[in-house]
Amino acid sequence: MFDKILIANRGEIACRVIKTARKMGIATVAVYSDADRNALHVSMADEAIHIGPPAANQSYIVIDKIMQAIKESGAQAVHPGYGFLSENPKFAQALEAAGVAFIGPPVGAIEAMGDKITSKKLAQEANVSTVPGYMGLIDDADHAVEISGQIGYPVMIKASAGGGGKGMRIAWDEAEAREGFQSSKNEAASSFGDDRIFIEKFVTQPRHIEIQVLCDSHGNGVYLGERECSIQRRNQKVVEEAPSPFLDEATRKAMGEQAVALAQAVDYASAGTVEFIVDGDKNFYFLEMNTRLQVEHPVTELITGVDLVEQMIRVAAGEKLTITQDDVKLTGWAIENRLYAEDPYRNFLPSIGRLTAYCPPVEIAAGPLQVNGKWQGDADTGPVAVRNDTGVYEGGEISMYYDPMIAKLCTWAPTRDQAIEAMRVALDSFEVEGIGHNLPFLSAVMDHPIFINGEMTTAFIAEEWPEGFEGVTLPEADLRRIAAASVAMNRISEIRRTRVSGRMDNHERKVGDRWVITLQGMDFEVTVKADHDGSTILFDDGTALRVEGDWVPGRTLAHMNVNGTPLVLKVGKISGGFRIRARGADLKVHVRNPRQAALARLMPEKLPPDTSKLLLCPMPGLVVKLEVEVGDEVQEGQALCTIEAMKMENILRAEKKAVVTKINAAAGDSLAVDEVIMEFE
Repeated sequence: MFDKILIANRGEIACRVIKTARKMGIATVAVYSDADRNALHVSMADEAIHIGPPAANQSYIVIDKIMQAIKESGAQAVHPGYGFLSENPKFAQALEAAGVAFIGPPVGAIEAMGDKITSKKLAQEANVSTVPGYMGLIDDADHAVEISGQIGYPVMIKASAGGGGKGMRIAWDEAEAREGFQSSKNEAASSFGDDRIFIEKFVTQPRHIEIQVLCDSHGNGVYLGERECSIQRRNQKVVEEAPSPFLDEATRKAMGEQAVALAQAVDYASAGTVEFIVDGDKNFYFLEMNTRLQVEHPVTELITGVDLVEQMIRVAAGEKLTITQDDVKLTGWAIENRLYAEDPYRNFLPSIGRLTAYCPPVEIAAGPLQVNGKWQGDADTGPVAVRNDTGVYEGGEISMYYDPMIAKLCTWAPTRDQAIEAMRVALDSFEVEGIGHNLPFLSAVMDHPIFINGEMTTAFIAEEWPEGFEGVTLPEADLRRIAAASVAMNRISEIRRTRVSGRMDNHERKVGDRWVITLQGMDFEVTVKADHDGSTILFDDGTALRVEGDWVPGRTLAHMNVNGTPLVLKVGKISGGFRIRARGADLKVHVRNPRQAALARLMPEKLPPDTSKLLLCPMPGLVVKLEVEVGDEVQEGQALCTIEAMKMENILRAEKKAVVTKINAAAGDSLAVDEVIMEFE
């Protein structure tokens, strides 16, 4: 077994590998760029070596710099994580030439299966059903349009190297094929150093289901069930679960056996993933093979009990698999939500900055889901687990140079419904401040009927939020629970205020019992009946809710209990009430006495500023290209400029017909969010 390994990656996956290596008694070496000097993976590793400037193409994907770090550290093996050099055969060859073990598959397998075009050809030769497409490389935009027309729209334009949704575009017509080709080519070159592009048919209404395989160098191979990865945005997975709520055992077995056979056909040895598109009739088509560890591997680990990183290390050290297919048992259900540094209210555009607050829920290896020692759910639901794979910490910086994913929150429970409920509580308990993030959106997905029923396809997000995510509108029953909890918390705040003033010994006499709670456009008039253990909130319609909890002023997370059911609230103070965030909703909750409420209704509503004649930068990023000049008349939908952030190109378009009167930025400029790019008349 190895004594020391180097992790050629960063962020949460580097931290993940370090945890397993530490468990195995193996020393670790981290590498870092200028931007990651104070990163979590650097502090976790036993050693850390600087490898260059922030941009990945000047540090993390420069093979010579990684090889020099290996030489300096004396590492005997390298784990590449995912992305960066994980599927680069030249890197694996360089390691082999240096006598350093690659904790991944052999070079031949990477070349055969890591390249999407070659892997499709091999799959066809092995009689594996594949999606129709053009197996050659696309020369230019004209060639892309020609091939797309032959295949038939819609088509998927994809980078041959890499993955993670980078360098992928869906084209529904010639114009989108031409534009998508260039954007995919640029993103592929930036992310993977390889701008080769191919095109295949885009199957509408598909499910994305993948099989985890594990093979050794002695001819043994197993599959560890499947992962449902259909909830995607811009071809990037957002929510994954294992097993799939759609597959039956016969289909699972057929897909698994086919995946292992395909891996063994190229002498695969390590963990890998074979991805399939599955239609409504459970017909499945080979999509691609990822010759690396997948981002969503934790859900497989949670339902099988197999540490995939440990198995990769053991296989790389020449050991045989100690498990057979008969040993693989799928137990319970696991769900993963990816926490991204992106603003869901701005069409999920990347967000950068300092994490002024970062407090994930307490991780639980097994046992009841508890928060602050209190049961958070039906006591009959049995044991659950909570896991959070992360690479950041409170006070750290989210950089514009790398992928915006900052954590992977996972829950496990005996059944799917229990795993979903555990995830809801965990999401509500996750505190993140200082940047835009997608926690509200993830909560909305967990409560969506289509997800709850397991009926999602890869079009789920586009179909359910076609105009973008604008937050959650909670039903009245939930609003009443939040209103009751808020007025109970307000009473505690008022008691604290009177204690500070010191004007009366019996301070509770100063706190009234009649209040009006305003939230989400609704008013609830209530009477508070408090006692030593909590408060009973009497609504004017005759209903009552019992509220208990240990919240105190200043605490940003409130674990309340309303009528015996847990309610977790993120709490911020505003004038006359609270900012409450729960179950995907972001609410201003005003708690006023009847006189204050009557006066508040007379106040005029403040209107937002008019920005209809401005093009604002939607996220911090780099101006790649300006498409127009001053004096140009632009049409609705016309491309105005391209902004790059976190390895993704974003084309900004005109919302209506207008004339450009002023341009305030140039190609190469770095802009802040809401900075004015151009003006119109």
